Amino acid sequence: MKRLIVPVFFVLLLPASSRSQADTLTGDAAKQILRQIKMDTTGFLSNYGNAACKCIDSISLMNKGKTEINEEIFDCIKKQTSLYQLIMKVTNQMLGNDTSRIISISVDKKSPEFQQYYFEIERWLKDSCKSLNRAVASNNEESASSSSKDPKAIADYNTGIEWVNKGNFEKAITFFEKAVKRDEKFAFAWDNIGVCNRKLGNYDAALAAYFKSLEIDPDGITPLQNIPVVYQYQKKYDKALEAYESFQEKYPDDPEGFYGAGILYIDYKMDYEKALHNICKAYTIYIKTSSPYRVDAEKLINLILVKMKDEGKEKRFYEILKEHHLNPKEK
Repeated sequence: MKRLIVPVFFVLLLPASSRSQADTLTGDAAKQILRQIKMDTTGFLSNYGNAACKCIDSISLMNKGKTEINEEIFDCIKKQTSLYQLIMKVTNQMLGNDTSRIISISVDKKSPEFQQYYFEIERWLKDSCKSLNRAVASNNEESASSSSKDPKAIADYNTGIEWVNKGNFEKAITFFEKAVKRDEKFAFAWDNIGVCNRKLGNYDAALAAYFKSLEIDPDGITPLQNIPVVYQYQKKYDKALEAYESFQEKYPDDPEGFYGAGILYIDYKMDYEKALHNICKAYTIYIKTSSPYRVDAEKLINLILVKMKDEGKEKRFYEILKEHHLNPKEK
């Protein structure tokens, strides 16, 4: 297991402008003051979370698939995990919660200790970092027909993306439509026409755009993922479930088909065993790919536990987790 070993020196750090050699406190004096001020360690989490968020905001999303984006997100969080782990352990030492003289910092991403601190930052980001949620939702990996060779079509497409980022979907559609008029086989532009129409509640238009994209690229992941979402908005739940299961067959290593089906089994079918099987599959892939969507799957697993307890099926809940090689303590 990879670790960094750090000797402990109890020093209370005050702002540089107000600190002199005489102000430095060590040992029991520092512990006592820290207890008196009831130090709030949640500030450390937000500080390192914000640093990770800024790093994620700098990630270029162009022409990248989910795997590559998730790897870059992981690197951003990993950089802050060791620092957060160190400051938390030093603080615990100074508060007297840990009496050892050596601090051991785990840098092995598979170790439970590293994951504890990594997941704390990741959960904070999922709730507080818009850049993270935008990045994990992005999937701009190109296929042979997904982009365009027409410079003007690409320029219109890029302008459309700018309007999407500003939240003006009606304006964005006008530029995506210009792009497909210039290049009818510009699949990414059709995808975004679909996305924007879905955001605006124009569900039939969204489906038409997604199916047009699939005519160009039958394996297009964006339309295949979004078609069941539109069916859900139209309350065509059986069609949505069928679409998710078809997506699972085509992309068995993509968690979104399992996650989406899991939600439908919870909300529409109320079949919590099938829901749990699907969410466990999604959760396992999220962990494997270092996806922050792990946090959402974790919440659903806990929700399903409550539902299955109410049905007297708690034992079956834990059996299903074991079938998916998940330790209940790691939910």
